This record gives sequence, structure tokens and C-alpha cells, in this order.
Amino acid sequence: MYRTSYHHDLTSDTERMAGFYEAITENAKGTVYDIGAGSGILSEWAAPYADFVYSIEINPKVVENTRSHLESFKNIEVICADARNTNFPKEADLVICEMLDTALIDEEEVPVLNSILENLKPDGEIIPYGVVNCVEPVSTDIEYIFYDDLYDTPISQAQSLDHDQRSKFNQKYQVIGELLSYHKIDFKEELFKKGKIKENVDFKRDLRINKTGTVSGVKLTTFTLLTPNLICGPTPMMNPPLIIPTNSVKVEKNDTVQLNLSYTMGGGLESVESSIKRIP
Repeated sequence: MYRTSYHHDLTSDTERMAGFYEAITENAKGTVYDIGAGSGILSEWAAPYADFVYSIEINPKVVENTRSHLESFKNIEVICADARNTNFPKEADLVICEMLDTALIDEEEVPVLNSILENLKPDGEIIPYGVVNCVEPVSTDIEYIFYDDLYDTPISQAQSLDHDQRSKFNQKYQVIGELLSYHKIDFKEELFKKGKIKENVDFKRDLRINKTGTVSGVKLTTFTLLTPNLICGPTPMMNPPLIIPTNSVKVEKNDTVQLNLSYTMGGGLESVESSIKRIP
């Protein structure tokens, strides 16, 4: 199989791979789209259960090697194209779209899914099924958006750390408040009931403080629902937690602060705006 160093890291992330394998082998049937196919491993897993798999990848160099890897599969067609501008010959029974990022900000999962609604059968399925986004107040001296350092370590090292080791690993920030779920998306429900997934996220939430100190940012953590009953992540190669700086506010234990956060899913990190204020 052709793999860049990035594809090597993806396929070395055992939690991510095991989750997608279970979801795909349980749901693949009929016509399958694998969007953002990369090395083609998800198409390969779907092929034994599907009538036909359309494997879509935008990078010509990756496509060349993916075609070579998948040439023995007679029911897979590898297409070099932007899925948003692709004319599919058949409607899909299953769409696999692994274009994920924390809070879906910096990858085009949502814009792509919005563009292919007319190509998905009403009873078709989507992998992943959805996401649950959570937020925590943090103290940090860093004034730019960054990902949790733990997820920049070699996968073998990160996966060997226990909970206490993980909590001590990252010295760039300290969590000083409670975890709160702020946004859950069921892709299929949003697409079929509302006509599209709303790309702009803009909300206010009250966050409870459990340590005296300074709130100067928030940590976003995304849990991926591969199916309604299968949750995954974050993992080293899927949705590493994201630290977003805010203005600084001094707080005491049991204080409450109000977070204002907005961004565009698929709009990139430059779309993020954030601020906090202490609630008297």
C-alpha cells in the first residue's frame, strides 16, 4: 500500500482504525461513496460488503497510488475529483466521509456533506454518524490557537500513557473548570430534516470554575459518533483537542464565566472568534 508519513500515522492509530472498521463492516452495502479516500483503506474494507464503491480523492499523486493499491478490486472505482463537483452515476446507500477535525472547523466535512445530499438515498447512512463537541475553561499563556501537545507525540508513546500521565503531559495549559457539551450534530438528521448542516456556529455558554486562577482560553474536545452506538476519540490522528485563547479573567473556585464562541465549520481556524466575561 502507498502511504505518506501522514497516511502511516493514520493507519497506525489503532483506536481510529478499529472504530472505522467496525462501523464500515456493519453498514456497507449497495453503493458506497468513500470521500477523501486517501490511501483507500476504508474503500478496501467496504468493498466485500458493497455492490460498488466510488473512492473519491482530490490529490492526483495520492490517486495514482491508490488506484494501484486497489486495482484488484473489481467493484471499486478511484476518481480524482472534488466530491462537491462530482456527478455520481448512482445514489449512495452509504457515504463514508473521514474529513474530520476538532469541532469540524479546519476540514471540509460539513461543506462536503451539504453538497452531496441529493446523492444520498433517503434511507442511506453516513459514517461518521455525527459528533459531540465539548468545552472546558483553561489557563494558558499562549495567545494563538494550538492543538494539545499529547497528540503531537508518536502514536505508540501517546497510546501507552495512562490517564494521570496524559493529564501531566501538556504543560501549555491547565484545565480549571468543568467539561460541558455545547454542540451535538447528527449529520443525517440535519441534512434530511433541515436541508443542510448549518455551517456557522455561534453560542454563549456559562462555564463553571473549579480552581482559583485566570481563565484565558477554552479547550474544545470532539467525540466522534461513528454510528449511533459507537463513539470514538479523540485519538492521536482524529480530532486532537484544540486550545483557543480568549481575553484573561481572574476567577475563584465556584465562579461562573460566560463564553462567547463562534466559528465556521469548514471555514478554517481563522474563522474562530472567542471571548469570556465573569458573571457576578
